[in-house]
Amino acid sequence: MKSKTIRRWSLIHTWTSLICTVFLLMLALTGLPLIFHHEIEHLLGDAPEVREMPADTPRLNLAQLVEAAEKHRPDEVVQYFGFDDDDEPNAVLTIMAKTAGTEPNSSHTFMLDARTGEALETPSANGGLMLFILRLHVDMFAGLPGKLLLAFMGLLFVVAIVSGTVLYLPFMRRLKFGTVRQDKSTRLRWLDLHNLIGVVTLTWALVVGVTGVISACADLLIAAWRNDALTALIEPYRDAPPLTHLAPATRLLDIAAEVAPGMKPDFIAFPGTRFSSEHHYSVFMKGGTHLTSHLLTPVLIDATTLKVTAVAERPWYMDAMGMSQPLHFGDYGGMPMKILWATLDVLTIIVLGSGVYLWVVRRKAAKPVPEPAEASA
Repeated sequence: MKSKTIRRWSLIHTWTSLICTVFLLMLALTGLPLIFHHEIEHLLGDAPEVREMPADTPRLNLAQLVEAAEKHRPDEVVQYFGFDDDDEPNAVLTIMAKTAGTEPNSSHTFMLDARTGEALETPSANGGLMLFILRLHVDMFAGLPGKLLLAFMGLLFVVAIVSGTVLYLPFMRRLKFGTVRQDKSTRLRWLDLHNLIGVVTLTWALVVGVTGVISACADLLIAAWRNDALTALIEPYRDAPPLTHLAPATRLLDIAAEVAPGMKPDFIAFPGTRFSSEHHYSVFMKGGTHLTSHLLTPVLIDATTLKVTAVAERPWYMDAMGMSQPLHFGDYGGMPMKILWATLDVLTIIVLGSGVYLWVVRRKAAKPVPEPAEASA
């Protein structure tokens, strides 16, 4: 590789790395506890647990659960019901707010016992240490501008990875892979470690970087889905008068299962929320495998007549968003995957820190040494 090309790639790698390093260190440090958020929540006592009851205890229907939720928070409306048969099959995640269109950070989250309607508060979802860490990781408490800033930093990170790989290729021709020159200066030893760890974590860092960018752009992707796919599906309701009667949610899951056989419910978006329309319940159905469980198919049900008006096809960008979060946090392979993700996260922190160290040392070495002043006669 020609020296001019090497210098060009070196400049790209140096400055993309330096610009994004502070943000990436913050993301890596906050991402570490988020990998184990379920375990930490249980340790802190923030994860609600439903009561032990006989296995054949009947479940309440959805209309009864809506009544139980409204009784628990009488001045609010239900926005979403969420279901997780793997983690807690007898609980329904419930999100409520003053209005259906209230933005997510102003909503209130709790669990409902699906058999009794008992409300179980979830402190970690509404405050406390884990929510603070999550908000810092997702948007730095700055909303959409914070998310877009982090998305840009993620793009710089990807460029830094690519440029670092390009620079490492000629480096490998001079040394065997994995060589750390112990007999050289501290700076060269750290350079070897920086390059070695960077190559070892290369694939993982690219996956986490790209999925992080996609996740940071989630609000824009959801808005695009609403303005494109959803708008086309609800076109017949464009001039419809406001809802005056909301049909009970009793059979929503049965209705959705009839038109999406072999799939399971992931969550229900009530009328007026950003995942639905003013005139529809939206039941988001998921597949039964590890892969398809993150690919959601919305079933739109008329909120007055309970007739299915559409089974929406997923745009590619919504599939990308659905797959990005479990890949980003390693939340799909159990504890072994979480430990691997955490190990790679720590190694990335070392790469970031060593990169700053190498830049500082190089800057100091490049400074001209002042000549000693001549002694006065």
